[in-house]
Amino acid sequence: MSGGEVWADASLAVPRAALPVDDVVSGAPTAGSVEVGRLGAVRFGVWEITRGVVTDVEVDEVFVVLAGRGRVEFLAPAAPAIDLEAGTVVRLFAGARTRWVVDEPIRKVYAA
Repeated sequence: MSGGEVWADASLAVPRAALPVDDVVSGAPTAGSVEVGRLGAVRFGVWEITRGVVTDVEVDEVFVVLAGRGRVEFLAPAAPAIDLEAGTVVRLFAGARTRWVVDEPIRKVYAA
């Protein structure tokens, strides 16, 4: 048995691709993720998105913003927007319809 292991560090490269045109509200954002491990049924990974505005339908997730700035707006069900910056911890619920407004590229670590 080991005392621990490193799943990812700040140098982890996250390949990004264009998002579906129907999801893009403005700009030409790209996004991508790398799953780095599992703990039971929970997946852990790193996700990135570049500047722009996109819509999404969320999964059950907890994430910590590592870098970047923006906000998540809730389209349905309606809820107050959440400002995002390094250190912000967020819980999203499956099925929520959101709009991500990304002012500076965001990098987050997630558990879903």
